[in-house]
Amino acid sequence: MSRSNAKPPVISDELVMRKIHTIRGLKVMLDRDLAELYGVPTKALKQAVRRNMERFPEDFMFEMDPEELEQWRSQIVTSNPSDKMGGRYAPFCFTEHGVLMLSSVLNSAAASA
Repeated sequence: MSRSNAKPPVISDELVMRKIHTIRGLKVMLDRDLAELYGVPTKALKQAVRRNMERFPEDFMFEMDPEELEQWRSQIVTSNPSDKMGGRYAPFCFTEHGVLMLSSVLNSAAASA
């Protein structure tokens, strides 16, 4: 079996910076944004994290509580009305260390690049 030489798309710094939020005083990226960047469904990303929870201590990843979720939603609507607010579930929030760990547990070409 030969490996594909296809390279993952280049992601601009500007795009990544727009996907960084401050929650609990930490700069984090949300599961839905990381799933999009890594080219996997959000559901698959969350499943991979749940299967590897021991690799994601609280300083790597946490789930928004209901109050944080409501505050985040109101900020998104205020700052960018065209942005989707996401699904029914509170997103996982990944710190810089969590993003690095996430790339090791995801099974996608974008994550392994």
